[in-house]
Amino acid sequence: MGLLDTILGRSRPVRPDLDQLFGLPSAAITLEAGAGFTPTGLGSVCFASVEGGAFAQLQQDVRELLDADTARGGIPVEFSQDTYGYTWLLVRHTADDTAGLVNDLHAVNTLLQEAGFGPQLLCSLVAFRDAQHRSLALVYLYKRGTFYPFAPLPGGVEKRDNALELQAKGLLGDDLRIETDLSRWFPVWGAPGL
Repeated sequence: MGLLDTILGRSRPVRPDLDQLFGLPSAAITLEAGAGFTPTGLGSVCFASVEGGAFAQLQQDVRELLDADTARGGIPVEFSQDTYGYTWLLVRHTADDTAGLVNDLHAVNTLLQEAGFGPQLLCSLVAFRDAQHRSLALVYLYKRGTFYPFAPLPGGVEKRDNALELQAKGLLGDDLRIETDLSRWFPVWGAPGL
């Protein structure tokens, strides 16, 4: 970073640290003990699709990598597109296999990054639910290297449970690097797995 960047107030972006995802299994234990939320076994990766054969081949490679678990009883990976044109990749595991889910999410992110598609990665999330069937996701912002909780209210309305999000933030401060800028806690309405 140069002197001109300092004078103009520009800062170097935080380098993503995909290994931060490995903090999710301990965060899952903290969420269960502190708020009664348990993992659902669902996680997803969101990225901006690009046209071209290289990206199509990469999607096929991701599918083959994760579908290899199908022979051992796993469920194939699912791709979908949201209304904004972003691609979501949904990964399923048993609810008690958060570590396996995180390994798969990390593998997808790493594969995309190493193939030169890192700038297209937006976020990854792992879903949780409590006894009252409330949903909560821990969302990893790829470009910020941080997590934030997202808690949509039930009933299909696009409203959030802000109190629950702040409670989760307070619980997880020792387990995950939490995004301090609340304006970056973007809603992920209709995210697969949530």
